[in-house]
Amino acid sequence: MVVRFDEEFLKDPVCSYARLRAEGPVHRAEAPDGSPVWLVTGYEDVRAGLADLRLSLDKAHSTTGYRGLSLPASLDRNLLNMDAPDHPRLRRILGRAFTPRRVEALRPAVEEIARSLADAVGGDDLLAEFCVPLPIRVICELLGVPPADVTAFREWTDAVLVPADPARARSAMGSLYAFLTSLVAAKRESPGDDLLSVVADSLTADEMLSAAFLLLLAGYENVVHVLGNGLAELLSAGLTSSTVDELVRHASPLQLAIRRFPVHDVETGGTTIPAGETVMLAVASAHRDASVFPDADVFDPSRAENPHVGFGFGPHYCLGAPLARLEVEVGLAALFSRHPGLSLAVPYAELEWRSAFRSRSLRRLPVRL
Repeated sequence: MVVRFDEEFLKDPVCSYARLRAEGPVHRAEAPDGSPVWLVTGYEDVRAGLADLRLSLDKAHSTTGYRGLSLPASLDRNLLNMDAPDHPRLRRILGRAFTPRRVEALRPAVEEIARSLADAVGGDDLLAEFCVPLPIRVICELLGVPPADVTAFREWTDAVLVPADPARARSAMGSLYAFLTSLVAAKRESPGDDLLSVVADSLTADEMLSAAFLLLLAGYENVVHVLGNGLAELLSAGLTSSTVDELVRHASPLQLAIRRFPVHDVETGGTTIPAGETVMLAVASAHRDASVFPDADVFDPSRAENPHVGFGFGPHYCLGAPLARLEVEVGLAALFSRHPGLSLAVPYAELEWRSAFRSRSLRRLPVRL
């Protein structure tokens, strides 16, 4: 049977993936655009697939006509679309901006941003008032975006990453592309202490441009919804603190890792996947695998063993994971410090969700202060 990500599947992806895991670790599926994919659902096979160099991220290896997002070439050629030798070279260079020392040095700025947002929270929608602006302001801090440009930068980013209006998304992409191009040129001309300046002497202008865009793509919306989904879990459970790793495992919006293409026939979970076909690794399913996570459907901030793959695994492990951890940790601490009586304004079961092929996130998060 071919798995389809239809309304029934997306209404309750936790149950949908549980059913698939019970049937087997690998399934034939159909993406929303109708293209055929192989869906891997068991933890061990997902984890192995994330680290398997035979599964390429480069679309050039696709034999089924996979196209993906329509991006300018200089943005499309980023770490999520490349293998060795370019991937490890760029990763080493960009890693300079995410050393423990540099990330920890951002803590005071992140704390100040989180405190100011927590002070301004009104309770109508914590997602819009806190979870959305926190990561975009941190990214602006990291990239050295001038304060006067933050509002426009956020509007373009929202339109591109959550494209409710295709025409507006195209216009915003043009504006964002022009802005990032200008920003990169400015950093190359007059470096500061931001991420782009740190790597300016080792990357081309196009490589800097793709790095800046990738930070938005990977570091904005996921952090927004780890915060939003995680806060819903925390407030429902009546807790006032959290373990970041358990939030990433249980409440992450991420459903699927970036698609991969076998460079030659690959066997996984007892199934041979032909070279060039599209492979989807179901991270959300792996995180509910009871053979690895006892009581996997239970949100347990005190969980001792938590080998989640929410930041990836192997050579493509997320470079920005330390920063994402910092944002979630600091953001939650600021909220609960400023609003110790924070609670959901509606029962958890009545929260509205935006379920999609790759992501599951809240539409709103109404709270009482």
